[in-house]
Amino acid sequence: MIVEVPLNTAIADLDESLRSLLRADLRRHGFDGVEISFDAPSREWSGKLTGPAVNLFLYDVREARDRATSSPEPRGDVLLPPPLRLALTYAVTAWTKAVEDEHRLLSQVLAILFSHARLPEDVLGERASAMRGPIETAVGRPREDKADFWNAVGGQYKASIDYVVQIVIESGTRFERGPEVRTRTIRMRRSDGRATAVEELHGLGGTVHDAQGEPVTQAWIALPDVGAWAASDHAGRFRLPRVAPGTHRMLVRTIGGEEVEATVTVPGAGVDVVLPGTPKRRRSAA
Repeated sequence: MIVEVPLNTAIADLDESLRSLLRADLRRHGFDGVEISFDAPSREWSGKLTGPAVNLFLYDVREARDRATSSPEPRGDVLLPPPLRLALTYAVTAWTKAVEDEHRLLSQVLAILFSHARLPEDVLGERASAMRGPIETAVGRPREDKADFWNAVGGQYKASIDYVVQIVIESGTRFERGPEVRTRTIRMRRSDGRATAVEELHGLGGTVHDAQGEPVTQAWIALPDVGAWAASDHAGRFRLPRVAPGTHRMLVRTIGGEEVEATVTVPGAGVDVVLPGTPKRRRSAA
């Protein structure tokens, strides 16, 4: 296991992306000079405003359990722990001198946020490479009673929009694979039998790839003459246990109907099958 904690500025990068999105779309509809702030909307903050403003206060960060995964992600010879999927909730408010202008501004902000179920890549810019996407958003229900919220931040009660953004945080931990075990030998004899009466069975492993070198998942691999079969995993790997020594006919068939036939020797170094890329046509492979 290797731990290398990466530099992570995902939340700050998200703030800047939202600032860019709102500024551009508000300006397009004639809302010029609107300040975009992420400060707590307290009375002290609002008392310093000199013009119209939109406040996005991040008040809740929690794991998005409905999108969480528990399976590690293979990348070559490295296994990565599943990423942390977070739901960030902003309380979005509009601030102007006249309530009519405030409602117009809040309506336009709602239209902008609701129109972008995913943050556009041109808004993310260079931040897109560090923020694993797509960045999904939603106008959601508040996490708590808003009266308590305003009391907590020390501000004046105002109508607000709850805006939820889901981001992914990568772990700095990785697990490096050891050498792949492709063969295994099992020797068996009866407990009351002679030491020379030994039956030997072997495990046979290998991989299935397409003509471009990409792993083929859910391929069916069989030794039809001995009744052994297996299926390839997400990395194209397969393993056939308890195979008798000798030369066997191997049949590989994909879910798309492509077939390859090969001959394998057991025990051996394993077998790597490359599909020719011509569907529903039988080919022979050494």
